Amino acid sequence: MIYTRNGADAIAKRTTIVSPGTGHEHWGTVFFGPRSSSGPAPGPQATMSELQAHETITPHFHGVTMFQCFVAGSGTLGARKQPIEPLTVQFKDHHTAYGPIIAGPHGLSFVAMRMYTGNSEPVYLDKPGYRDRLEPTKRRHLTSEPVRFSIAPVLQARTEVVWETLFQDVEDGMHAQVVRLGAGMVVEGPDPRAAGGYYLLVGNGSLRHENQEFPLWSMICVEPNEERFEIRAGEFGVEALVLQYPREA
Repeated sequence: MIYTRNGADAIAKRTTIVSPGTGHEHWGTVFFGPRSSSGPAPGPQATMSELQAHETITPHFHGVTMFQCFVAGSGTLGARKQPIEPLTVQFKDHHTAYGPIIAGPHGLSFVAMRMYTGNSEPVYLDKPGYRDRLEPTKRRHLTSEPVRFSIAPVLQARTEVVWETLFQDVEDGMHAQVVRLGAGMVVEGPDPRAAGGYYLLVGNGSLRHENQEFPLWSMICVEPNEERFEIRAGEFGVEALVLQYPREA
């Protein structure tokens, strides 16, 4: 199945939430599925979190493999305080700890995308019993260099499709890419069946799908039971992340 979510519509419905990791109020937006889940449910799960200035999320892990994109603001990641700036892509296998995430002086926004809804509740390493909830995993924790986007006239005037790999594991098909298309251009997306399906996240311009326009921060989730998907740019072009999930047992 193919799931779509208009970014502007989703963000217009943001709410104030209390973070289970910090106890502080910040902002949350749901794109697909529930914001948090303790068990399986149909369909993908994708959310946005917008942190207060200097807010800290302590180290933790989730039970579902995910891509995460830091889309606005700034901050640091991990004990070594790796700088985070837009647009950084992160991949984390299920049951793989990461953090802390520390927002900078202007806050930090990130989007978490999971191909399916499962046990996504965060398990914090500073709480007792977390070791009992660990499971075997590849423990990959990858981050990209920041993705840079074209200015509007350069994007619109593109005449060739450009694919850029951010990171990849050919063993199980995990692959994070950027695709850049000029106005109205069309390209065949990756084969959804080659691995675990993929997300498209609009980082610049807009996508067209079934006569609808999908602007900045819109998402399309292409499940691995689909045969094909065409990536179609809007009238001003599009630059999108194409985030392919690994095959999982």
